[in-house]
Amino acid sequence: MTLVPTLTDAIITRSGRVVTLTLNRDDVRNELTGTKLVEDIERTVAWINANEEVAALIITGAGKAFSSGGNIKHMFHREGSFGGDVYEVQNRYRAGIQRIPLAMQKLEVPSIAAINGAAVGAGFDLACMCDIRLAVPDAILGETFVNVGIIPGDGGAWFLQRLVGYERAAELTFSGRTFKGEEAKAMGIVLDVAAPDDLLEAAQRLAQGFAGKPPQALRLTKRLMKSAQRMELADFLEHCAVFQGICHNTGDHIEALAATLEKRLPIFKGH
Repeated sequence: MTLVPTLTDAIITRSGRVVTLTLNRDDVRNELTGTKLVEDIERTVAWINANEEVAALIITGAGKAFSSGGNIKHMFHREGSFGGDVYEVQNRYRAGIQRIPLAMQKLEVPSIAAINGAAVGAGFDLACMCDIRLAVPDAILGETFVNVGIIPGDGGAWFLQRLVGYERAAELTFSGRTFKGEEAKAMGIVLDVAAPDDLLEAAQRLAQGFAGKPPQALRLTKRLMKSAQRMELADFLEHCAVFQGICHNTGDHIEALAATLEKRLPIFKGH
């Protein structure tokens, strides 16, 4: 495995094949536009994709918030990511916050957002970019951009409707309303809720379960599910056939079959 990347505003920890990325700017509620978290997320994804020893990623926040999204004071004063004319602002979005969805879409392992507190605006969208979300009951979530007179410039309108369908996504986006963990579960935005003291343990259990599967098949399955979002069925089935050919020729496939026949736990080696 290559060296763990050096991060500025986030912390990487590892438990077996599971990596946890903790957004570590509690002083600004883990906001994304006035910190180095964009770079930290992008760097973490690139590192994971290059290291097959990693099988799952958990993203959570230090302190009271998961992420508060964009820096409101910077918006008000038209500085940082939000300063300049139309051309300059669009360039800053492209070179800034929009790097997160592009990175998360390329992530080759399952991802879990452990939403420990407020996840609003771009912070909510970051959670929606993950494959699975867990939240504490009192977490405040919301696609809140319209409340401050802007649109989801980080791709949130793309992710949310794929998560809950167009009608529900439209209601949440047009209203900008916030909601808590239990309602998020009822809407299908989060898989489950967990008490604050149990959240990371629940995320670890889920992630470790994924990490116990054959590593190559797990990554190929993630790639396959992402491909399904943009391919026609006939093309997608051709894609499946190639990936299945790869899987049938791995040692882990044979080990899984042998373990099943011999009624024992498999030992996967990633080849």
